[in-house]
Parts: sequence; C-alpha cells; structure tokens
Amino acid sequence: MHNKEEKLNEFGRLLEIMSELRQKCPWDKEQTFESLRTLTIEETYELADAIIKEDKTEIRKELGDILLHIVFYAEMGSETDDFDIYDVCRGLCEKLIYRHPHIFADTEAHDSETVMQNWETLKLKEKGGNKTVLSGVPASLPATIKAHRIQDKARSVGFDWDEKEQVWEKVKEEIEELQAEISKMDKEKMEAEFGDLFFSLINAARLYDINPENALERTNKKFISRFNYLESKTLSTGRDLKQMSLEEMDKIWNEAKKFEQQ
Repeated sequence: MHNKEEKLNEFGRLLEIMSELRQKCPWDKEQTFESLRTLTIEETYELADAIIKEDKTEIRKELGDILLHIVFYAEMGSETDDFDIYDVCRGLCEKLIYRHPHIFADTEAHDSETVMQNWETLKLKEKGGNKTVLSGVPASLPATIKAHRIQDKARSVGFDWDEKEQVWEKVKEEIEELQAEISKMDKEKMEAEFGDLFFSLINAARLYDINPENALERTNKKFISRFNYLESKTLSTGRDLKQMSLEEMDKIWNEAKKFEQQ
C-alpha cells in the first residue's frame, strides 16, 4: 500500500484538479449545492450497491465519486469564504477526538455498546449540536433506515427492551391490531397499523443485530432472480406469463428455489 506522503500528495492533486475544473469547465462552473445534492444521494446508493455485491473494484470507484463530491462542496464553500477543505477536515478531526475519549482521553469503554452510548451523550453536550436525542436523524432518510436510526438512538439513552425476546409480544400485538382494522376495511387505520407492524419488525431486526434494509434488499434480489427464471423459462416455451396458471408458475418458481440451493 501507499505511504502517508504519497496519499497526501494525491489528495493535494485532487484538490488542484477540482479547483481548475471549477474555473474552466462549463458544467462544473454551473453547479450549486442544490444541483449536486441529488447526485450525491445517487452516488451514495451506488456505493451501497457495490458494498452489497462485495465488489471491491466498484467500491473503490464509488468511493472516488463520493470523494469528488466532498471536495466539490468544499471548493464551492471556499469561493464564498464560508469554509474550505481545511475547515472540513479540521472539524472532523476535532469531532473524532472529542467523541472518542476512550482513545484520546481517560474514559474507559471496553465494548462497542458503551462507545455508542458515549457518542450519543457527547453529541447532546456539543455546543450548537443536536438539542434532542432524535433531532440528529435526517428527515429525508428512507423510512426503513430512518426507523432503524430512531430506534438505535433511543436505545443509546436506555429506551429499549430489557430482554430482546420481549419484542415478539409487541410484534404479535401489532399483527392483531392490524387484522382488527383489516376486518373493518378502514384504509387510514390500516395504513397506520401496517406502519406500526413494520416499525416493530424493524425493532426486532435491530435487537437481533440484523440490518433491516440489507435483509429486505436480500429478499428483493432473491425475488428478482426467481421471477426472472420464471419469465425466462415461460418465454422459452413460446408462452406468456399471462397465459400461465398460478399452479404452473408455482411449479417453475419452486424449480428456481432448487437452483439457488445447489
């Protein structure tokens, strides 16, 4: 791997390239914080996809794209004298040192649970930081990820089940409440109860150290694979899925499941 000097030189080269692009490239000159925002979100999801696929080459490329956005925002900040990449890096370094007193001070933390509790407590104490436990959860997060973050932050201040097995009673309770509303066919209350059920299942996943977003994406990919097999197998016989009975489709679906297990 490369040494520290090589890394710093290459980062400096990146900053110089970004500065020149901002001055000379028509597209780069037109960009604003708002115009880059959606592109940054897309790049983050592309990195997430590469991580799920465990494709190290793609991970490296996507990290580069995200780093480009970081230095792009910093370059725009420097143009208005609001901040530059030095301020970004310095602020991050100071935050990391402050929030890791078990490394840089005399606080003790022998497990990750304690580290996370200390992290959240220190965040609340920071001047100008989050004023409440949940205020640090971005409003624009997708609902599944947001639910997981909300529950995780509540846990950090002790708001959690005494025993993780207790969550299953809550899941059963939410299923019963949903079924009661379904019998009445009240769409608004059904939606509310579906939300409560999803929230309790996400909570259960968290308690068993399962990332709900990853779990659902795994099932999405499994369904896509099986459905593609079903469609391909059907088309190879000269038929269309709409011409197939549910029993016929189920038979091919089970074939796809067997192939996955091989």
